Amino acid sequence: MDSKAKSSAGMTTYYVIYVGILAIAALQVVFAYQHTEGAAMLARMLVLAIIQAGLGVMFFMHLRDEKRGLLLALIPATVFVLMMMNVIWSDSFRLIHMRAFPK
Repeated sequence: MDSKAKSSAGMTTYYVIYVGILAIAALQVVFAYQHTEGAAMLARMLVLAIIQAGLGVMFFMHLRDEKRGLLLALIPATVFVLMMMNVIWSDSFRLIHMRAFPK
């Protein structure tokens, strides 16, 4: 296979992923206009957002082409950062009222 055919096949993959991400976004809009319970809506939206973000990271940020070790190092680091961000939320709620928590 020459380089032009290989490049064309590579671009086709990106177009398919792009259309897939657009379809997921359209599905999110459809779900947003349905009158469903809050917890069910949250679960649907989170699942779609995780899939959409995963496709974007894996294909457009070329994470699928990296070594497996990098992927296995990034996942725990991301979880750690998100957990550390969770620690500061209580301070942000306290600062809304500019006072300490009641005892």
